[in-house]
This record gives sequence, C-alpha cells and structure tokens, in this order.
Amino acid sequence: MIATPRTLKALAVTAALALPLGGCISLFPKADPAQMYRFGDVPPSAEGAVSNTSTVGVLKPPSSFTAPSAGDRILTVSAGGEAAYVAGGRWVAPAVVLWDEAVQKAFDVNTGAARLIARGERRSADMQMRLDVRTFEARYDNGAGAPPAVTVAVRGVLLKTSDRSLLDDRMFTATVRAADNRQTPIVAAYDQATAKVLAEIVDWTNDHGAKAK
Repeated sequence: MIATPRTLKALAVTAALALPLGGCISLFPKADPAQMYRFGDVPPSAEGAVSNTSTVGVLKPPSSFTAPSAGDRILTVSAGGEAAYVAGGRWVAPAVVLWDEAVQKAFDVNTGAARLIARGERRSADMQMRLDVRTFEARYDNGAGAPPAVTVAVRGVLLKTSDRSLLDDRMFTATVRAADNRQTPIVAAYDQATAKVLAEIVDWTNDHGAKAK
C-alpha cells in the first residue's frame, strides 16, 4: 500500500489520540519516554574487503528516499498494510540525512578500492552511484503485539563516468527482526538492517571498480 502524506498525517494523529485509552490494541511500543534516535552507527562488515592502494573515485549525489520514511518520524506498517509512526520516538535528523551520513561512514571504513568523492575534492570520478531507498520501515507482520521486522530495500545504479554506460542496476534488501516490541530494540533493528545493506553496496561498488577504469 502506498500511503499519501495526508493519510500518514491522519494516522499519526489518530495514533497519538489513541495512546491514553487503556485496553486499546496498539502497534506502538509501551510507555517509553520521548526519545531521539539515530541509525548508521553500526559499521558494515568488512568481510570480503581487501586493502587496495589503487582507488576508484565514486561520485554519489544525495540519495532519494521513499517519502513516508524520509522525515524524522519512525515508520511502522501493520500486517494489513496500515501505516503509522511510532509515538514518542523520532530520529535526531530526517532519515534521508542519516542515511547519507551512514553511506559516507560505510565507504570511509571500506578497505577496498571504492572511495566516495567529497564535495570540493579535486579528483575525477571513475563511477557515478545512485541510491534510491525504496523501503525503510518496521513491519508488524506477526501482529500488533509481536516484535516487528525492519526492512531496508535500496536500488543501486552504477554508471561509468567516461561514457555514461551502465555498469549495474541492482536491488539490495535486508530484514532484521527487533528483539522486542519497544523503541530501542526497533531502532537497533533499523541500525542492523542498514549496516547489512550498506555492506553489500560497498562490496558491490568495489567489485565494479575495475570495470570503470
């Protein structure tokens, strides 16, 4: 189901009004105080990466992000497809901003050939990488009271800069179930799913580096 911004706003307001009503079934974690969270602090796995002194410059514009998840609210989706935001918990910055910071961190610790070109850096780009975050949500697939599964799905496109030819176009998906139906475990699942997807994206970029030269 694709929820419009108006629908999401209405769901969020409805959820906030429903919280004080004892005995109501709610998708939301219980009784945690308002809290600010971030994701992207878990470093992607270095498995498969090798040290490489010959680097490949990668130019990456800001990522595009699914609209319902792009802001600072934490998106959940019920088994029936109804979307709502976690009450009392927010990201410290819009998710699209935290995502691009996490991408930069993943390439900073990468020991392979691919290096993101920083703004203002004087070097040519061998490849261009576009990332489109299609899914970034916690799914209550086992019912409202069970821990949700966080799914992160990203489309990645790599282009060779010299002739604009397509090197690869691929979907990356990771799903991590939260340890409990509370805010902190749900955020941890977001962190782990993000790290898994970024590890695959970094390895994928390294693998295509030689083709871009």
